[in-house]
Amino acid sequence: MKRTFFIGLVIAIIASSCGSSYNGELVGVPGRKKWFEAEPFGMVFIPQGSFNMGPSDQDISWAMNTMSKTVTVDAFWMDDTEITNNEYRQFVNYVRDSILRYKLGEAQIEGFFKVDENGDEYDPPVIDWDTKIDLKNEEVRNVMEEMYYPPNERFYRRKQIDTRKLIYSYFWVDLKQAAKETSRYDYKTQSYNGEIYDLEGNKIPIQDRSSFIMRDEVPCYPDTLVWIRDFTYSYNEPWANMYFWHPSFDDYPVVGVTWKQASAFSIWRTNYLNEYLAKEGNAFVQEYRLPSEAEWEYAARGGLDLSMYPWGGIYTRNDKGCFLANFKPLRGNYIDDGSLVANKVGSYELNEFGLYDMAGNVAEWTSSAYDESAYMFTHDMNPDYKYNALPDEPAVMKRKVIRGGSWKDIAYYLQVSTRTYEYQDSAKSFIGFRNVRSYMGTGK
Repeated sequence: MKRTFFIGLVIAIIASSCGSSYNGELVGVPGRKKWFEAEPFGMVFIPQGSFNMGPSDQDISWAMNTMSKTVTVDAFWMDDTEITNNEYRQFVNYVRDSILRYKLGEAQIEGFFKVDENGDEYDPPVIDWDTKIDLKNEEVRNVMEEMYYPPNERFYRRKQIDTRKLIYSYFWVDLKQAAKETSRYDYKTQSYNGEIYDLEGNKIPIQDRSSFIMRDEVPCYPDTLVWIRDFTYSYNEPWANMYFWHPSFDDYPVVGVTWKQASAFSIWRTNYLNEYLAKEGNAFVQEYRLPSEAEWEYAARGGLDLSMYPWGGIYTRNDKGCFLANFKPLRGNYIDDGSLVANKVGSYELNEFGLYDMAGNVAEWTSSAYDESAYMFTHDMNPDYKYNALPDEPAVMKRKVIRGGSWKDIAYYLQVSTRTYEYQDSAKSFIGFRNVRSYMGTGK
């Protein structure tokens, strides 16, 4: 009887609270937080807009891989410079520290795995970042020793982190596959009846929502040997040894990262921010990603629709005769623009949107897969063409669009409409990237 009275009381309270809040009228859900999106650090706002995507001049290379097409893109935030060595190093250090802490937790050293209210560790384990690492503890030092190169592999007896062990494990939700008609939830059978492809190209039945979670691993450390591999009969060993490591290059764009590494960095950056926001009681998810090809071109144009270059006009010099970007301006003369190879980000003038180095310095990965006829079949609203190539697929399926040209390229590749590609599993000394983040609103 008491239990029945309690349930009735709860129902009465709920009913009375609903009545006082809604009064029978359609007023929406009360108590929703007002949303204000602060400007992300290091990013600039790119307003939504329409533009003519494609060539602003004749196709002098006869590439025949583009056409003029009017498209519209939504508003987004974009990094004002390319991701620098020091910014990417934050990612590398996070992976290093997380692996170390996981090893310390596996070694049963107290405090490195979080526990629930009963004192039991979560399954799977959750790293506790608040626990300090006691370097005086012999057991801790023994575990840390596993992170270094073995003695027989050390150069000049230097104790260095084994970068081959810096593997970033991550996941993302494949919304493209989830949105297919064959992937829909059947309310009659109360189950999923379709199939999806996993990362190995195998068809697997959809069990539940977790089937759309794609898990992968990628080495996070840049390939520093690209400086030697990319050029024959050229002495570039100092850059191979120093470019990513030395503090004097901290503000230079990171290179030697594959498309997969750049994509993994974007997912890490997303999680890094959202974990902080969750601690602050903010449930809104912010997602960093590589820009689509259309977003990149729109941002590079800076609102100057018919411009050949991000700065406007058809020339690569200003009225004083100075070059306006870091590229290969003359035959064999790399330094007439002020730099031999890559330069510090932001060394040249920004475009009308406030973006630096959208032409030259280093070329940039986009999220788009490369197809010569992509402009023909992509939509005119937020055009996007993606293809997740499998490891054993032909190289032609692994092409990803790169834009902007680099320090080693001639002026043609600096044009905002020039499109070219590189393979998703290759790293180069002249390719970097920057992130974008969708604007949480209707544009400005």
